Amino acid sequence: MNKWVKKKFIVPFLAIIFLLAASSYKSDFFEIAKQIEIFTTLFKELNMNYVDETNPGELMDSAIKNMLNELDPYTKFLNEQDVEDYKIRNAGEYSGIGALVRSYDDKLLIIEPYQDYPADKAGLKAGDEIVQIGDIKVADFDDNASELLKGANGTSVEVVYKRQGKNQTATIRREGVEVDAIPYYSMVDDKTGYIVLSRFNRKASSQTKAALLDLKGSGAERLILDLRGNPGGLLSEAINVTNLFVPKGELIVTTKSKVKKFNQEYKTKNQPIDTEIPLVVLINGSSASASEIVSGGLQDLDRAVVMGARSFGKGLVQRPLKLTYGTQLKVTISRYYTPSGRCIQALDYWNRDDEGNAIRNTTFSQFKTRNGRTVEDGGGVMPDVEIASLRTNDLIDALDDNRVIFDFATDFFYSNSFDRVDDFAFSDNDFKGFKGFAQKSDFTFKTETEKLLEAQVNADETLLGSEVQNSYRDLLLTINKGKVAALDTYKTEITKKLTDELVKRYFYRRGLYDYNLKHDEAVLSAVSLLKNTPKYDDILK
Repeated sequence: MNKWVKKKFIVPFLAIIFLLAASSYKSDFFEIAKQIEIFTTLFKELNMNYVDETNPGELMDSAIKNMLNELDPYTKFLNEQDVEDYKIRNAGEYSGIGALVRSYDDKLLIIEPYQDYPADKAGLKAGDEIVQIGDIKVADFDDNASELLKGANGTSVEVVYKRQGKNQTATIRREGVEVDAIPYYSMVDDKTGYIVLSRFNRKASSQTKAALLDLKGSGAERLILDLRGNPGGLLSEAINVTNLFVPKGELIVTTKSKVKKFNQEYKTKNQPIDTEIPLVVLINGSSASASEIVSGGLQDLDRAVVMGARSFGKGLVQRPLKLTYGTQLKVTISRYYTPSGRCIQALDYWNRDDEGNAIRNTTFSQFKTRNGRTVEDGGGVMPDVEIASLRTNDLIDALDDNRVIFDFATDFFYSNSFDRVDDFAFSDNDFKGFKGFAQKSDFTFKTETEKLLEAQVNADETLLGSEVQNSYRDLLLTINKGKVAALDTYKTEITKKLTDELVKRYFYRRGLYDYNLKHDEAVLSAVSLLKNTPKYDDILK
């Protein structure tokens, strides 16, 4: 038993039994029945005899979540509200305040208000911290307080929010919110079309088709499909989007499972729109799932040049299974494989390290595209052409996770103004200011070297003596200084993230897309490649 498993045993006793039941789940029916009987008996006795009043619903919720946490992050129990939210995400429309809101510990932050929707009309901005919703203080609310912002079309909710240290109030009138799969498309030049596909809900293929036809009608003879930041969605929509560019009857995805009925081949079913138009697909580390099916499929079929940075690496397929009382289990049922036969799953959730973290695949197998080009599995879709500004690493991820970039953007927004998107600029002096902000923040980031050295310092304190201990600590200080210097090393990548966040603050998401047409390295590189037909063709040979 490894250290991580021992740590996980320090959970409520009810969860322990459920975990044991999960680990014992075999094809042997007697073993399943035995574990269920143990759990049922324990649950009954616990609720009847525990010294204080228990909440059976909360106990069961804790047990289920602890059991599923042993598997992968995509296998989840959905209560009735979760089921409705799941349907809304796939449908592409809901009723609410029209803003991306996230909960951090006891804080509820506006991440992005959508232009001309209720939160925006009420004057809320990215970076505003909602401290009270109606009569309920967010800090005192045990569950995710963002649920309190939801409600029927036409109803109102009063919020108290903190901006730059001062509390303000606003009344937000909820309304219907349309979530487009294609938030933006445009001509980059007289012959190059550009489509942003942000999610794979039920509108994805129809809106992509409409945008493609409109751009072709405007003179587009080459195309950029931007999947950066697209977290995925419906498998069927990924197949249909790919189908726009490849012939009917083409194999796009194969799923493999221990359950025979889930072993399937998915082929295109419709007549394509254009199988010849030169195509570049943009991806980054946040392009996942259905985005990887499209980019990986088009890459394997040599139908498009993939540009950007390695994608997220989610090669697992989920399916919602109906349970009782309106609940569901969203369960991982299979792995998917691209046309060349590769599975691009990056993390191995079934083999973990001593701290319980999934192990990242580091050895890859090679496969061949239709034209014989070499591609690899196991770590996301690797682009044919890498774009430096889109690369990420542990340092950049830590800046995101600790909200350093987001919080700096908030302060910058209230200290600087730009009248037009073309006027926006982020100078070297501004980046210097960001470095100072990062050093003063609660920004935490440990390299693998630091973790190893700290472990040695703690383990060998009595054995090695003070001189060696001091050397260890001096080395740790040197590494810490090196991390500050690394902000300069990755200036290009960090500046890209800062620019994306800031342009959205001033000119909303549409303004960011307008800005990218003229300034984004990936878009400009894609345009340049598409204009260079020999180079484009050579990449796909």
